[in-house]
Amino acid sequence: MTLVRRLLDQAARTPGAVALIAGDGAQLTYGELRRQVLAVRHGLLSYGLAPGDGVLFSVRPSPESLVLALGVVAAGGTVVFADPGAGPEMFTARLRLARPRWSAAESVLYAGSRLRPVRAYARRRGLLLPDLAGLRIPGEGRMRHIRVGRRLPGVPRGALSFARLIRGDAPEPAGDADPDAPAAVIFTSGTTADPRAVVHTQASLAAALDLFRTRLPLGPGDVVHTDQLMLGLPTLIAGARWSMPPLSCPPAGFARLMRERGATHVFCVPVHLAEILDACPELPPSVRYVLLGAAPAPAAILRRAVAAAPSAEVLSVYAMTEILPVAIASAREKLAHTGSGDLLGAPLPGVGARSAADGELVLSGPNLCRGYLGADPVTELPTGDLVRMDGGRLVLMGRKKDMLIRGKFNLYPGLYEPSIAALPDVAEAAIVGIPDPRTGDEEVVLAVVGPPGLAARLPRTLPDVIDHDALPDRIVVLDELPRSGRTRKLDRDRLRAMVAR
Repeated sequence: MTLVRRLLDQAARTPGAVALIAGDGAQLTYGELRRQVLAVRHGLLSYGLAPGDGVLFSVRPSPESLVLALGVVAAGGTVVFADPGAGPEMFTARLRLARPRWSAAESVLYAGSRLRPVRAYARRRGLLLPDLAGLRIPGEGRMRHIRVGRRLPGVPRGALSFARLIRGDAPEPAGDADPDAPAAVIFTSGTTADPRAVVHTQASLAAALDLFRTRLPLGPGDVVHTDQLMLGLPTLIAGARWSMPPLSCPPAGFARLMRERGATHVFCVPVHLAEILDACPELPPSVRYVLLGAAPAPAAILRRAVAAAPSAEVLSVYAMTEILPVAIASAREKLAHTGSGDLLGAPLPGVGARSAADGELVLSGPNLCRGYLGADPVTELPTGDLVRMDGGRLVLMGRKKDMLIRGKFNLYPGLYEPSIAALPDVAEAAIVGIPDPRTGDEEVVLAVVGPPGLAARLPRTLPDVIDHDALPDRIVVLDELPRSGRTRKLDRDRLRAMVAR
């Protein structure tokens, strides 16, 4: 059964229940969600969307983006997530690889990418937008366009209106799309010369949602507060309610909405949760599960989360875009781990995990992506993460690409950062290397977030928690570690620049 079919069937069982609360408080019932998805599906097919057509997707998290993405997949199309804010050269390279035939974007983004005064303003803010309205299919002509929002100057002539699509006929489909056909393309890394994109099918995404629910009980009456699609979809398939915060929601507002909407589950990036707890030290008593993911959860944040929600279970999710989720560990398990490395937990049911000869984690399972766009399908994924097994549980020892060279010693930052971050007064810790062009070795710099006197105290305590050969040459105290992207991952390149002499 496809992902979309499961959602449609759930919606048919509880048509009057509230499926989603938008950022502005507007509510969408399961029955209306179902009708809108089927209407978008029918409308796109009527306007010529063919199975396998890629739809470049530039719509921020919202009820509209959910309905549109599901409608595209239900019609047999592929949602292509290629961030238009990545810069014109990268955006063009990604388009050249994905070759989408359609573009779906908010009207304001079309206007911002076409109107000279708006483009100039965006450029001053550091945002170089591509000309979305002028996109072409190589050798075929202009793309078809879908706009979300009212018509604005700069929106392509003839663009389909999302508002009109959802008001159209919504017949029941005669059959479902192929579950093994591409459903989503997600660009993750790479260069302008060699962009890289993960291809997921409805089957691999459905398997991922099932795995979340093995560790995260969900059902009618639960309220999941998040802007993350991969937590919102299992919420809807389980008949629960998705509480979606508004865009750019401040931490205090995020916490207030959790309380007002009776959230039972919440998902945050660890840094975001720290900001929420700064604004509101106690989470609402209704919260039963706190999920942390998309980046490692430092011990300091785990302790704060447990203290803020003592009756809730705090969980840390280990996942990759290519295969999600992989393992889920509780905060108490992670805090009780006294060995080296970061405890990830046992692989979830059906996820195959093995360690290669050099310690690299290799994964497989029904939730594994089909492969990378333009490449052969994969059955196993070398992750680039170095692990060891601890009684059936995965322990992250570091990233292969983050390895630092110090004489004959190979230093993996991820092996030591969790232990350092667990020390008193250390909120976060990161180790980077500054290359020495004369010797080929690297100056090892430890950057920590904490009080000003921390740099003077740490040299006395570090030998008790990390190997002698891993002791830093220099310690720098920062107000915060540099981060990037929606997931707020540590930006090691920027950190190197910040701590370079």
